[in-house]
Amino acid sequence: MKVVFFAAALIFSAAALVTNAQTPVTEPSPEIATTVGKAPDWKLPVVSRPPTDLLVTQQPNSYSRPDANTRFKRYINSMVGPMALAKQVVGAGYGTWRNSPEEWGGQWEGFGKRLASGFGKNLIKQSITYGLDETLKLDSHYYRSEKKDVGSKIKNALLSPLTARNSKGKRVVGIPRLVGGYTASIVAVETWYPARYYWKDGAKSATYSLGISAAYNLFKEFVWKK
Repeated sequence: MKVVFFAAALIFSAAALVTNAQTPVTEPSPEIATTVGKAPDWKLPVVSRPPTDLLVTQQPNSYSRPDANTRFKRYINSMVGPMALAKQVVGAGYGTWRNSPEEWGGQWEGFGKRLASGFGKNLIKQSITYGLDETLKLDSHYYRSEKKDVGSKIKNALLSPLTARNSKGKRVVGIPRLVGGYTASIVAVETWYPARYYWKDGAKSATYSLGISAAYNLFKEFVWKK
């Protein structure tokens, strides 16, 4: 009797399976699909991207690298511009007043030698700085601090002689300015300066120049706003 009952159950189950196989299958609801162990064919909602004009990208600063024409004009101006000429005249006058180097004398002849020396050093310095700026895609030009507090202005003035800006406006080591300044001073003492001068004197002079540049930057930050 048990065998007959078990056989009948098997026949009934087989018939049910055949009936289900012949019946058209419609998309099951999530509840039914979960019950029979079949994952529902759900589609994730498509999330559209917001308009690009609503996306705000934070910039580190408002720096924009000058074009090639502007950079070249700055290079020329750094050698023969009004401020460049004034610096050389003041430097030659100060050297004549101190009679340094003393071999050049303390009169007009000595003033002329010091003025020519200053022009020569500046020509080498600016040419090397400009060339390396173009090669390394840097900008050694001085920019006033965008922040108005005293601490930020002082920091900007003191760091500028040692740094440059990359294409994104970030401060990096000022290789062009440093190489240009030290090379110019060392070449000067090894060529047209009196024989008692050595390359170490040139390196010392270049270091002094960095300090003078920092002081001049402070003047531009707090006094001369042009």
